[in-house]
Amino acid sequence: MSKKAFYITIIISFVIELLLAVLLIGKIENAGQDPVRINDCLKDVANNFGDEEKYPEDLSYAILDNDGNPVYKSGDGVSQSQNEAVKNGDIMLDIKKDGELLGKLVLKNTMRDEINKYKKRLFTSVAVISAIQLLILLSCFIYLRKTVIKPFEKMNSFAARIAQGNLDTPLELDRKHIFGSFTEAFDLMRSELRKARAAEKKANDDKKEMVAKLSHDIKTPVASIKSTSELGYELAGSEKIKEKFNQINIKSDQVTTLVSNLFNSSINDISEIEVNPFSQPSSLVKELIQNADYRNRASSFEIPECRVYIDRLRLLQAFDNIFMNSYKYGDTDIDVKAFTEQDSLVIFIADHGPGVSDAELPLLKEKYKRGNNTEGKDGAGLGLYLTNYYIEKMNGRLELMNLEPGFGVKIYLRISE
Repeated sequence: MSKKAFYITIIISFVIELLLAVLLIGKIENAGQDPVRINDCLKDVANNFGDEEKYPEDLSYAILDNDGNPVYKSGDGVSQSQNEAVKNGDIMLDIKKDGELLGKLVLKNTMRDEINKYKKRLFTSVAVISAIQLLILLSCFIYLRKTVIKPFEKMNSFAARIAQGNLDTPLELDRKHIFGSFTEAFDLMRSELRKARAAEKKANDDKKEMVAKLSHDIKTPVASIKSTSELGYELAGSEKIKEKFNQINIKSDQVTTLVSNLFNSSINDISEIEVNPFSQPSSLVKELIQNADYRNRASSFEIPECRVYIDRLRLLQAFDNIFMNSYKYGDTDIDVKAFTEQDSLVIFIADHGPGVSDAELPLLKEKYKRGNNTEGKDGAGLGLYLTNYYIEKMNGRLELMNLEPGFGVKIYLRISE
């Protein structure tokens, strides 16, 4: 059944029910005795009083004499006395002829029977029409369940599967229900999501393969640089030149390690940079700072003797980032101090440059955040973000601060027992 046919059927049934109710209620209101027939009956009885064969027979009535005794009865259920007639609500009329009172005519009150008859008809009509309406509503419910509820439940289940990542199971298409075209579009969406996921996976795989190839290719020239620097170190005539070649060797090893990490990340799909700290002597920290300060801008400093919980490579990267930022944005001499504070070895590094605004300071640890003084200078805003990441992975802490003048960094390294 279509929606239009359902609405028309329901409206017609209500109209029929309303018309029947109005008709039957109107008949109930008009129910009562026929005064013309009553008058005719009264005249016939008066004119033929005492001659029973000529009494009318189309009404139910009884004739009482002047003493109230019944002398004639026509039909059933007629009162046989005045008291009974009053009790039953029957009609009592005087029988007169030529001004003489002959008796009483008692007519049965049929109004109650007629009202009950019409009430029964009204009840029957309403019951039949209600049953028809119930059948229509039941048919509509079955239709709605088949064409709306079940398809919607199926799509709800399908959407849950899509949300869980199951893009392989297609949605059964049924264009007979009102969601037919929507179901088709929903399944097309699933198919497109599946294609997009496959394309994304292929792009990621291609990216990993490219990174792996580049990582492998980078190792070759780095190895050549390292070999050349080692040869230069052996042939160098002065200690100062040997120190420079040694720094080249150290940086070559660092690049090789970083490239190996990049290669492993692309192959093994590692989502985080690996940091593996362990207990090492604090003298290593001084060596890493000196290696990072390849422009020799740092002041002389000493490191308190202790053991610290660090990852050598990641701490070197952290110092590299800090000194590179100082060279790039401060371009001044750099002060380095080291001291212990509670259970930490604190490394303080500060330049005498312009620093950053106080509003920008807390943002510098976030990814891709740079200060306003970086315009025209290369950088991606990852240096301090990575530095903070490395230090936190070593159970340490990084603090940034503005000085007067300059920009300062405090690195808290956990002292190990």
